Amino acid sequence: MSPRFSTVGDFARYLESQGELHRCSLEVDPCFEITEIASRAIKEQKPALLFERVKGSKYPLVINTMASDKRCELALQKHPQELGEELIKFLGDLFPPRPSTIWENKKLVRRFLSAPPKSSWSALSQQVVEQPNLDELPILTCWPEDGGRFLTLPQVITYDPRTGKRNMGMYRMHVFDKQTTGMHWQIQKGGGFHYYQAEKLGKEFELAVALGTDPALLMATIAALPENIDEAMFAGFLRGKRTKFVKGKSISIDVPANAEFILEGVVPLKERRMEGPFGDHFGHYSHAAEFPVFHIKTITHRKNPIYPATVVGIPPMEDKFLGDATQQILGPLVKLIHSEITDMWAYYEAGFHNLLVVAVDQRYAKESMKTALGLMGMSQLSLTKCLILVSEGVNVRNFDEVMKNVRDNFDPHYDFVMIPKVPMDTLDFTSFKMNLGSKMILDATKKQRPTEEPKASPDRDRRSEQVQQLRSLDPRILDLNLVHDTLLLVKVSGHGMPIVEKLVKHTELPGIKIIAAVSDDVDIRDKENYIWGLFTRFDCERDILFTEQKLIGISPVYKGIMGIDATWKQGYPKPLRMTDEVKKRVDEKWDRYWK
Repeated sequence: MSPRFSTVGDFARYLESQGELHRCSLEVDPCFEITEIASRAIKEQKPALLFERVKGSKYPLVINTMASDKRCELALQKHPQELGEELIKFLGDLFPPRPSTIWENKKLVRRFLSAPPKSSWSALSQQVVEQPNLDELPILTCWPEDGGRFLTLPQVITYDPRTGKRNMGMYRMHVFDKQTTGMHWQIQKGGGFHYYQAEKLGKEFELAVALGTDPALLMATIAALPENIDEAMFAGFLRGKRTKFVKGKSISIDVPANAEFILEGVVPLKERRMEGPFGDHFGHYSHAAEFPVFHIKTITHRKNPIYPATVVGIPPMEDKFLGDATQQILGPLVKLIHSEITDMWAYYEAGFHNLLVVAVDQRYAKESMKTALGLMGMSQLSLTKCLILVSEGVNVRNFDEVMKNVRDNFDPHYDFVMIPKVPMDTLDFTSFKMNLGSKMILDATKKQRPTEEPKASPDRDRRSEQVQQLRSLDPRILDLNLVHDTLLLVKVSGHGMPIVEKLVKHTELPGIKIIAAVSDDVDIRDKENYIWGLFTRFDCERDILFTEQKLIGISPVYKGIMGIDATWKQGYPKPLRMTDEVKKRVDEKWDRYWK
């Protein structure tokens, strides 16, 4: 029989039984030390961690519960991709509906019947009711220049004041004092939309925050579901068991019946307070800005609760595995709207929103571009910065294969589209304007068009020599790496645009389609790191140029090599780095954590 998890504590105990969680009895500091331990543990593929003694708190803390593909599969009791494929097959078979469809998919039907949430008279999450005091919780200060302590795994439950429809979303919460936090509602988030309606109507806005639900509700909370789809219902489908809710103790709305902690309170209308900075999943600090304020009325929790936490930063972090799992489940559903899409993948290395690759079965000329424009208007996909189109059969998850298709099929004159001055992810800092920036589409699908006779490529050794000779063009060039004969990465000191301008006009190596300058903190020979260093640090409108570019009427014309200045620039927030003192402390205690 499959295990049932009511809360993250139950899941943690199950992980321990499977050898996927380690209990640490050594006292640890929630200020920086846990961040360093958890980050290293992911890179070394260590188990999840339950810290039994956290400095300044009576509650244990669990972290990295979903920080591996195996643990995500244990959470769902099925591989997420298998679940996604079953879901799209079943939905496709429903039209036209046949009795045989129900029988052939009876296990999936049972999941659907388990989807609707239900009310409960009793609740694990309300076994203990207390006055709010956030100082008792082992809340993390993650990075050296963070604005303070942050709840990093909160599941925020809101209800539309017009319709009563529920939303659950995850938004970091900056702790201001014992009973007050920030509420970081980014654009295109359900909770923020509900608050917007409350302010329009002048209605008091109650909400609840769950800490430590079961993994199905956690995954549903962070999933990019269409607006007005209830995350609690989706969680019921994922686990095959209905999500229970109970009336709040000090607020009129329903709250999850199963969680380690529930924070109940209100977000007053029109109140704002400076929130941040915070070390975010783009690998940089997000700037401080004014956001709404959450006032806690009551805290409830189960007996002997466990506090859940996560850390985000330069990949890989735990959000890599959570994000990949949810897109494997939900990704196939886009085919219901765009039947020409055969596969799609957002890259965790780029913070998901910064790089999306879509494979298209192109039935007529430029259908792929129609698809891209449609996706860029869909829910959270509308926050995508760079979208690369490839043909059916291309492995969208293989960056090298994608680059090969860019080399063979991308001509900027026909295949490049810039979309300036549009909404962007709140965390994207590259335009220097919050929530506003630019996007680009690269069409690397196969096409029927006349092509020039390709120049013969030199052998590998000769080509490597030619690449390195480019260093003589500018003393600020520190190193170069040619990725799949397509993308030339150039590590530079200082500002990259002058170097990019030189290289796109002087480079004669056949096949190169993109030259990108990155800063000296980027490892241009580590794929994970250079995808991060490239795609998180440029604004499409300001930081891209071509060998030739001009206007015909008001239409831009691009030819030659695309150049990207992806260097860190003055005004950007700093990348996340832990202090040497903390790293040394963790070095000295590393073996003792794992005894």
